[in-house]
Amino acid sequence: MREQTMYSIVYSTTESRDEARKIAGELVKSKLAACVNIHHIDSIYSWEGQIEEDEEFAISVKTTTSKVQKVTDRIKEMHSYELPAIVSWEISGDKEYLEWISEITD
Repeated sequence: MREQTMYSIVYSTTESRDEARKIAGELVKSKLAACVNIHHIDSIYSWEGQIEEDEEFAISVKTTTSKVQKVTDRIKEMHSYELPAIVSWEISGDKEYLEWISEITD
């Protein structure tokens, strides 16, 4: 019996649109992602005992679940932050769209 492909979104934040675009381009070029969305966001977070407020750019990476660790590793390699926010979750969705993710990342 063939194993069913699972799909995930990997989410991270970056300090600039340029950094987000660079990471996104590399992930798509290397077929670790089918698509990466870039979102301008305002972030409020605690860092080293201080409350920080920054403009950031978030990336939402569409990939297969089997590639999440490789996506995570590549983001860490390219990222400027000491501790980049990288989280992921499994997704479901339109069958044709999910199959497209598989085709692109194959």
